[in-house]
Amino acid sequence: MSLKENIEMVKEELNSEEKFFENAVKAERFIKKYRNALIGGVSAVVVLVIANVLYNADKQATAEAANAAYAALLQNGDDAAAQAELQKLNPALYDIWKLSGAVASGDAASLEKLTTSTAPAVSDIAAYELAALTRDAKKLDTYSYRQDAIYKELAAVENALLLIQSGDAKAARAKLAMVGKESPLYGVAELLMHYGVK
Repeated sequence: MSLKENIEMVKEELNSEEKFFENAVKAERFIKKYRNALIGGVSAVVVLVIANVLYNADKQATAEAANAAYAALLQNGDDAAAQAELQKLNPALYDIWKLSGAVASGDAASLEKLTTSTAPAVSDIAAYELAALTRDAKKLDTYSYRQDAIYKELAAVENALLLIQSGDAKAARAKLAMVGKESPLYGVAELLMHYGVK
């Protein structure tokens, strides 16, 4: 290498070192200028992470306690302490437990109370079960016209059966026509149309 090339190489190295030191000075000035904001930002992130961990741990502990109360109720349905605990920790799961008991025992009063449950599925199923249990054609009819009803087609078929029993074939056909072709009850509705409704 020639002397000229060596000088150029040294100049380049000095320029790169100079740029490195210049950037280091700029970074130091930036950190000094925004030190409080940077510390605050890092602190906020740390606090958020800790809060999230604590929230998830509390949520997990609540779920485990609710599951334990539910398991206790499955063993002994008369356990008042477990009922109170489950109702406090997870009202929706408590309503599901009450619904299963009311359906199994045919308790119309409990089903009536559960129609106002805050859990939409529980209130929907309770409304259907109450209408089916009491064989109330008006309630079945009202339920079958709900847009988001879970047992919409089943309520229409049950209502049609009540109408067939009362001798109103025309109204029964109208109820059976509500059952769509994609419904699992379509075959039952077709059979009732051909053989049940005269």
